[in-house]
Order: sequence, then structure tokens, then C-alpha cells
Amino acid sequence: MKALVLTAYNELQLKEVPKPVPAEDEVLVHIKACAICGSDVHGYDGGSGRRQPPIIMGHEAAGVIEQVGRAVKGFAVGDRVTFDSTVFCGNCWYCRHGMINLCENRMVLGVSCDEYTNAGAMAEYAAIKARTLFRIPDAVSFEQAAMVEPLSIAVHAVSTVAPIRMGDRAVVIGAGTIGLLLTQAVRNAGVTELVVVDLDDRKLELAKALGATHVIHSGREDAAAEIRALCGGRGADIAFEAVGISQTLNTAIDSVRLGGSVVMVGNVARKAELPLQKCVTQQITLYGSCASSGEYDICLDLIAHRMVDVDSLISAAVPLADGAEWFDRLHAAEPGLIKVVLQP
Repeated sequence: MKALVLTAYNELQLKEVPKPVPAEDEVLVHIKACAICGSDVHGYDGGSGRRQPPIIMGHEAAGVIEQVGRAVKGFAVGDRVTFDSTVFCGNCWYCRHGMINLCENRMVLGVSCDEYTNAGAMAEYAAIKARTLFRIPDAVSFEQAAMVEPLSIAVHAVSTVAPIRMGDRAVVIGAGTIGLLLTQAVRNAGVTELVVVDLDDRKLELAKALGATHVIHSGREDAAAEIRALCGGRGADIAFEAVGISQTLNTAIDSVRLGGSVVMVGNVARKAELPLQKCVTQQITLYGSCASSGEYDICLDLIAHRMVDVDSLISAAVPLADGAEWFDRLHAAEPGLIKVVLQP
């Protein structure tokens, strides 16, 4: 089969590789769409250390089952499916308590790090654990289904982690893919004010179209001060940080009221500085939100019922053979590009 292989940092090649053979608890999926994640781009240049060559990347994908392992029940050849990017064991304490995102034996598709290598879905075929599969509704395309993984991160942060209530005033810091999906998930939670902060006017315009009541360009305005003014002088009830660096985390903390909450979703930097005394004396609660824990069916329904718009985030859908070019364009932060979907 053909696969897009990271053969060295900053070097991708379309290569002929062996077609995977599914284990008894796996299915073989003929991949129809695989989106390029920001973590793939950060891994492409070696920055994250989690895409060590050689590796087939890709964990945001969908396709059709071509072969079923002998122990698999409930799925059949021809089923249209997407799958959780987290390969969880199903047996540890966390899995048994529904926290599959925190599985003690957790692996991620398309990741190669010091602990393991797990081939991903930027290929014609991928062997997928049956316990991670979800059927795609007829109303959802393969390209839309490839967006379920990032959407599930946003939905998990809003519906499972955050103490958000109807009528709250909320902030989203960062209007990349996750930030724009958070914007829609937070909007659907019934907030009265929703402020989105970014440095890109085009992304801010899209955030407004997707439900933000206010947008702030943090390069031109004091975002925290503007947010406090928009939220009755006190600040927002809750902020979602979707970048993951010290500056944006501090903006999120500065934007919430006394006793407010900050949900940390972005994780670009391994470490970030925060104002400890402010968090303590203002009784600000920080929540970490990691991946998702089974929200895929909810996300598929949200897309099918047009309650979340993922199409507006897809900048291009291109052949797998063109993947190297599009990785370079994403790595260079080409203006206007948000999400690129590869079609094997």
C-alpha cells in the first residue's frame, strides 16, 4: 500500500509499505480521509519529540472496514467508521472508570516516541482496535468524520471537564482548529457572552461567524482588560486556553473573575509560568483537559444535525500524494490555512 512516511525530520515521502494485517481484536480500515493535526506539524520538524522517524503519522481519520479480526463483534466489512486516536487498554483502573484518555497503557495513533511507535492513518490502510471504533452516520462525510477527533477534544473540555453553566460569560483564547471548535461547543452550552481572542483577523472573523459574541485581537488590544469590561467589570466566569504557552495562559487567568475557572486545553509548550499568588488569592481554579473520553458519538451527532460546523474549518482536501507540500505550507503558517484533509 501507499503511505506518507516521515523518513527524517522535515522530510515526507510517499512510499510503498506492507499492508497491515489486523490482529484478532482489530479491523483493517481502508482510509478515505485523514486530517493533518497541529501535533503532526509540530512533530514534523522534531519539535515535539513525538514523531520520531520513520513513522506514518495521522490520527484524525475515517474510512471503510475492509477486514475484520476473528474476535471482533458488532462491526462488519463495509461499515463506515471513524476511531478514537487514543488506543486504550480497556483493563486498567482508569479505563474501568470511564477515563480512557488517562489509560495507564495509553498509546496514540501515528505517534513515535521513546516509549512506543504506533503507525497512523496517513496511508491507504490502517489496522485499528475494534474497541476504538465508531460508526459514521449517513449524513456525515468522511472528511467531516475526520474532524471528529479534534471536535471531541473541545466537547470533552466543555461537557466533561469544565464547570460551565447556562448563562455564564466565557472566553476562548486561541482561534486555531481546537479554539474554533471550542467556540462552537461553548456556544452550545448556552453562555450569554462568548469572547474569542487571537492574533489573526481572519480567524477572528470566522470565530464571530461560528458564534462568538465578541472578538479581540490581542496584538492591538489589552485582551484581559477588554474582557473584564465586556463582562461587567468583574471578568468572565470561565476561560478556555487553546494555545498552551505562558503568555496566553496568563491572559486566560487575567480574564476571569474572582473565583473563576480556567480550562487548559492547549499544550504547545512543555512548561508555562503562571501567577501563583493571583490564582491562590483570587481563588481561581485551573483544570487540565486531555484528549477525550468517549465523546465521539456525541460529536458525530452534532455534525450530523448541523449543530457544529466543521466544513468551515477545512481549508483543503487533497490527495495523499500531495501531503508533503501541504505539510510545508502548514509548517510555514500560511495565512488562511486551518485544517487540511488528506485523501489516500
